[in-house]
Amino acid sequence: MTARPANAHQAKLLKLLRDGGPNSRAQLGDEIDLSRSKLAVEVDRLLETGLVVADGLAASRGGRRSHNVRLNPGLRFLGVDIGATSVDVAVTNAELEILGHLNQPMDVREGPVAVFEQVLSMAAKLRASGLTEGFDGAGIGVPGPVRFPEGVPVAPPIMPGWDGFPVREALSQELGCPVMVDNDVNLMAMGEQHAGVARSVGDFLCVKIGTGIGCGIVAGGDVHRGVTGSAGDIGHIQAVPDGRPCACGNRGCLEAHFSGAALARDAVEAAQQGLSEELASRLAANGTLTAVDVAAAAAAGDATALDLIREGGNHVGQVIAGLVSFFNPGLVVIGGGVTGLGHNLLAAIRTQVYRQSLPLATGNLPIVLGELGPTAGVIGAARLISDHLFSPA
Repeated sequence: MTARPANAHQAKLLKLLRDGGPNSRAQLGDEIDLSRSKLAVEVDRLLETGLVVADGLAASRGGRRSHNVRLNPGLRFLGVDIGATSVDVAVTNAELEILGHLNQPMDVREGPVAVFEQVLSMAAKLRASGLTEGFDGAGIGVPGPVRFPEGVPVAPPIMPGWDGFPVREALSQELGCPVMVDNDVNLMAMGEQHAGVARSVGDFLCVKIGTGIGCGIVAGGDVHRGVTGSAGDIGHIQAVPDGRPCACGNRGCLEAHFSGAALARDAVEAAQQGLSEELASRLAANGTLTAVDVAAAAAAGDATALDLIREGGNHVGQVIAGLVSFFNPGLVVIGGGVTGLGHNLLAAIRTQVYRQSLPLATGNLPIVLGELGPTAGVIGAARLISDHLFSPA
């Protein structure tokens, strides 16, 4: 993909076709503030670039029938969502529909070289499957703060060896296409906004609870990244005064008291102290425990596992309550690997938020689990690169 929209009108047309699918010139005219003749000129110019193709006659609205147009069906985007313990890689078309998706376990602490060898191997598998000959652009999510304009991670607490690594530049050279990089929770928010539970919401928070905890902030339909790209790093808000030491160097951070890693640690302690037969038997069988084991134990009625989930949900809810009072969102989405804990976790979070936040902020506030699961990040990554490519150069 070499062409880019020449102006803001063309950019808006491309994004309308991406988000709404094939459409008629007449219906596009209803969505964009252009005269019929000016709209025709801009659509014709997009057709000349090859970004847009004709797609047959539209349904009649009376008078002469309009022609449908759509984004070029041959465009392909690569979405990469790097988590702390796994990597998701997907190929989408220009309308961000997933055509192929792979997931592999991977420890981000192995460093950028090892992780990107895995990513490139997975991308090559998708390419070899016949989905595409190449990529028109790639979006990459990483589980730490990113200096967004340069696509560079900055002092990520759970990513040793990644500080300052030129992710955008290195992958662009390897893949031979433009690359954009962002924090993984921002991409989860963009995925849920495009195809998930937040489709009709302009102002919302998307909280990802995995190995760590982060928050995507969407205001007026756009991700808010802050001046340096670190907005939403709520895992390092203090939840317990003088609490447990955190990987960031402080004490009492939310992430130190409830996250996938913290929950696994607490579950092991409970099993070793004889507080839970269910967790103890799982620990004896597997040699370790994860959030999945805690969820299974809770589903079996284990009181200790339920207490761990509720206590963690209370800590998360306390922090979210402050965010809700400050930001006044229309929706709070809870996503990430720990959401396998399900409605016990959600109930604890809701209780704290509704109890502590102002009634005006919570009177009509849904707090829900994300719809897209592990595909939210890769859809968001494809959305990220398409936003870049569908903007004037």
